[in-house]
Amino acid sequence: MQGFNRSPKVLDALIPLVFLIVLLVLNIQVFGTDGLSGSNQIVLILSSMLAALVAIFRLGYSWETLQDGAIKSISSAMSSILILFLIGALAGTWLLSGIVPAMIYYGLQILSPAIFLVAACIVSAIVSVATGSSWTTVATVGVALLGIGKALGFEEGIIAGAIISGAYFGDKMSPLSDTTNLAPAMAGTDLFTHIRYMAKTTIPSITITIIIFIVIGLNYEASGEVNNVQAISNVILEKFNVSAWLFIVPVVVIVMIIKKIPAIPALLAGALLGGLFAVIFQPEIIRLIADENASYAYQSFKAVMMSLYGEISISTTNDVVNELLVTSGMAGMMYTIWLIIAAMVFGGIMEESGMLRVLAEAVIQKVHSIGSLIASTVATCVFFNITTSDQYLAILVPGRMYADVYKKRGLAPENLSRTLEDSGTVTSVLVPWNTCGATQASVLGVATLVYAPYCFFNIISPFMTILYGYFKLGITYYDEVEEEKLV
Repeated sequence: MQGFNRSPKVLDALIPLVFLIVLLVLNIQVFGTDGLSGSNQIVLILSSMLAALVAIFRLGYSWETLQDGAIKSISSAMSSILILFLIGALAGTWLLSGIVPAMIYYGLQILSPAIFLVAACIVSAIVSVATGSSWTTVATVGVALLGIGKALGFEEGIIAGAIISGAYFGDKMSPLSDTTNLAPAMAGTDLFTHIRYMAKTTIPSITITIIIFIVIGLNYEASGEVNNVQAISNVILEKFNVSAWLFIVPVVVIVMIIKKIPAIPALLAGALLGGLFAVIFQPEIIRLIADENASYAYQSFKAVMMSLYGEISISTTNDVVNELLVTSGMAGMMYTIWLIIAAMVFGGIMEESGMLRVLAEAVIQKVHSIGSLIASTVATCVFFNITTSDQYLAILVPGRMYADVYKKRGLAPENLSRTLEDSGTVTSVLVPWNTCGATQASVLGVATLVYAPYCFFNIISPFMTILYGYFKLGITYYDEVEEEKLV
């Protein structure tokens, strides 16, 4: 079996992919939104083994080669896994310290149901532009906004959709974002030209999104009432020492990220500062969580450690508040990390065996116009988000594949970089087993399939870039066309 590696055919590549899709559809019907708890992971593992069998017995690959590909794929996700652990830790100490409850309290004082959804979208966008990170935005202000929205009576799916729409707009347009730097690097253009070109499709997409949320907010019959909101505020005040000084911690984290301090040390610092502020500002909560007759130093150590690694909950007389005051620390991220590892194994085997490449090449062969080229790029990025479960691969691989095609068609590279971001970056969060989809579902506690229909910006963006391709770049260009004449 070893010694020859036959190039896969489209049928070879479709076998594990169709198997994966069929089992995932079955999984959704049987387990619904609980698939993250283990069934989706098993499906991905079974699909990985089928892909390996095809690669070994039909293509001549050795198990060792495929295993190396899987390990390499997992290694590429290790930074995301570490970030996930730290987001869990940060969520724990920010609850313990009263930071998130304070955000909820002040938010309830200034946000009304009519403007809440659009405000959540805009606030998330501003923070994400400033930090360059949709993950950090969702894990900090996003968690607080979710609590405010639930207190106002909104369904959690639509709240999460507003938060994610804003966060991914900022992630796309921020010069600090890793994907915003990655896309032009793959296409062969510079950062700020890329951002300028993206504005042509991104600004219309976010404008339509904001209009949709304004219309929904004005017509939405939220179940929350003024009396309920006041009751929630009173319970938070009774339980926590609410102070504006608590906002020092999130401000420090945002400033660190703006100063280009890497996400892992910035999040770790935020988690530890949260623990310190818990000790300073919330002695009653510390004693409640530690639940021991001991010195305050002992109680503080125990409570902070518990919030970093495990589940803590703070009981009140209000059921809505009880739902908000629960966090699972690092341990709460384990299902998500399990899903990411299983997904990266599947993507690694498919990529190492060449099966992803042959599927993408089959798409390129059908391209005959600029409009169809843009649409094919979008489809390829979405395809890689589904199959490799990683937004970086959904930008890297199509970027490498299409760079020469765009050049031969006489298209400026900024058209490719824009399309990569309009599809690869924003659709990742819509896939339940993608690193982004799994992460945001875990952080917000809202299943991907529950919030996905309301992520209007993420849904509109790939269609907007396709429309732009057909109506602005729709003529078939050839090699002799000069790049400076193109849009």
